[in-house]
Amino acid sequence: MHDTAHAVRALLAEPWPDDPDTSHDDRPAAVLVVLADGPRGTEVLLTRRPWHMRTHKGEVTFPGGRLDPGETYEQAALREAWEEVALPPETVTVVGRLHPVRPWTNNNWIMPVLAHIPAPVELVGHAAEVDRVWWVPLQDFTMPGTYREEHWDTAYGKHPILFYDLDDETVWGLTGRILTWLLEVVYDIPGRTPPPIVEPMPDRE
Repeated sequence: MHDTAHAVRALLAEPWPDDPDTSHDDRPAAVLVVLADGPRGTEVLLTRRPWHMRTHKGEVTFPGGRLDPGETYEQAALREAWEEVALPPETVTVVGRLHPVRPWTNNNWIMPVLAHIPAPVELVGHAAEVDRVWWVPLQDFTMPGTYREEHWDTAYGKHPILFYDLDDETVWGLTGRILTWLLEVVYDIPGRTPPPIVEPMPDRE
């Protein structure tokens, strides 16, 4: 069983990606990928957006949001986790970054900030932004039949969309891409290379 110490060591061995070029971004963003040592090994914190949201309603996500002026990615991720699920920043140890990603639909970079807390804690989501908060053992994402791909037509061509079907939720989209990178670092799973980190986008006028 992979415990959190193993996961953290693997993540610390990875070089931290530099800040991406955000000169064409509307506003860059960060998400906090929190790991903890649970009864079934390393667990990851997930949230779900409410169905009343204008965009990405009902989707499974990591806590996160856009950077405020002058913030680093790490500061923004910790602040958003506090605002969304009341995770105290002083209890969190930032251990690294995954590669920045961006949606197929815009130029906004999103930096996954990796963090660790000693054990899973019960958290309550801010009702306006989160309607579910829970921990999932990373090994659940490696079970046979959990992972699948679909190829979707987008404005920028056909792209593979990654899905993880859990018992009661489906993780997909950008969260699925980030999760795939995390699993590759922790478990070195072959054959699950996600779509390109940097998707070429047309220059804006």
